[in-house]
Amino acid sequence: MKKLLLYWGPVLIWMGLIFYSSAQPYSEQDIRPLLHDAVSLEWVSTYFSDLAFYYAGEEVSIHKLSEAGYIEFFIRKGTHVIVYLILAVLLYRAFRNLFEKHASIISLSLLTTCLYAVSDEIHQGFTVQRSPHMEDVALDSVGAIIGVFLAHYMLYKKSGLPTKRQLRNERN
Repeated sequence: MKKLLLYWGPVLIWMGLIFYSSAQPYSEQDIRPLLHDAVSLEWVSTYFSDLAFYYAGEEVSIHKLSEAGYIEFFIRKGTHVIVYLILAVLLYRAFRNLFEKHASIISLSLLTTCLYAVSDEIHQGFTVQRSPHMEDVALDSVGAIIGVFLAHYMLYKKSGLPTKRQLRNERN
C-alpha cells in the first residue's frame, strides 16, 4: 500500500490540481492586472505590434488583447505544456513501477496524459468563463511527449539505472 501511494499519490494530487484549476472561472486566473503592475510592457508593443495570428479561431495580437493580454496568452499556453509535462513524468514514474517493457511504460504514460487532457478540456466546457479547445489538447500532448521522453532519458539512459529485467537477471 505504501508503494502504491508513493507512486500514484503524486499523480492523483497533480491531476486534482489540474481539475481544480480548470474549475476556476477565467476571472479568478486573470494575471493581466499583475502584469500591468509588476512589469513595464512597452517593449511588447515595440517588438511584437505587427505579430498577429489565430488560435482556436480567435485573433491573438496586441491590438486585440493589449500588451498584458498578449503576454498572458503565452504564459497560459506555456503553462499547458509544463503542467502536462509534469503529469507525464509522474505517470511514467508510476507506470514504470508496474511494467517492465519500456514501450508499455511510454505508451501508457502518453495515452493516459493525453486522455486526461481531453477530459480536462471537456470539464472546462462546463466551467463559467472557460471554453474547451482542441488546440490546448495539442499543447498538452506536446508537454506529454516531452515529459515522457525526458523521464525515460533521465531514468534509464543518463542515470544508468538498471531495468527490472536487468535486476532480475542479475539475481538469477
